[in-house]
Amino acid sequence: MSAMIVGAALSLLIGVVLGMLGGGGAILTLPMLIYAIGVEPRAAIATSLFVVGSTAFVAMIVHARAGTVRWKIGGTFGLAAMAGAFTGGNLAALVPAGVLLVLFGLIMLVSAVAMLRGRKDSAEARPLALGRALALGVGVGLLSGLVGAGGGFLIVPALVLFGGLQMREAIGTSLLVIGLQSFAGFAGHLGHVVLDWPLIAVVTVAAMVGSVVGAVTGKRVSPAALRRAFAWLVVAMGLYLISRQVPVAATVAVAAATAVAIAIAIAESRKT
Repeated sequence: MSAMIVGAALSLLIGVVLGMLGGGGAILTLPMLIYAIGVEPRAAIATSLFVVGSTAFVAMIVHARAGTVRWKIGGTFGLAAMAGAFTGGNLAALVPAGVLLVLFGLIMLVSAVAMLRGRKDSAEARPLALGRALALGVGVGLLSGLVGAGGGFLIVPALVLFGGLQMREAIGTSLLVIGLQSFAGFAGHLGHVVLDWPLIAVVTVAAMVGSVVGAVTGKRVSPAALRRAFAWLVVAMGLYLISRQVPVAATVAVAAATAVAIAIAIAESRKT
């Protein structure tokens, strides 16, 4: 029962983050399931995909009503991501759990640096070429299904940096993609994990409630502030995950390299 209470409380926060930032849900869900509740890593990865996918669809409804979901690009990106996520979910059975978590952390850090470097919102978003959308979708989906992430920390930067979407559009559209690819990745994991469905139900419902709160609250925050908050959240959780899997010296080295990369990214962002 205590695990259920902890899971419900933390899931409210996860939902708020996902609804407000268009990502970050899996970044918090996976560590919560493994370190706060004690779920086995592979089962936690599959559970995270189900929870984040369900929550993303709920949050997307709020964003859709505000007109910030780009359905065409989201659908194109999402279908490609589903194929990649299903493949990644199946491949995850072949990779040691510790390796998956380190990979998860490293991907998070790279994405955070890209977001801090960023780009200014343009007055008019440029369309993302079909070929690029498909390639990015498959790539993001593969990584998402492999490590159990909803992929918002990759999708939002991809839509902003390569798709030309404004930040609020990228957030709303990413929720559509996250939902599609999360369920595809979850399907890929089903054949090799045992799931705790009562826990999944409690965590999912709590996260859904939080996502609505986050989606409404996010309208009152500036796009630049959203991007910075998203990036720093990714940095913190990425370093934490890595620190739990590798020696201290390796964690310090990764943290130092990340700090240098962030300093360069911030300096470049101020030039634009």
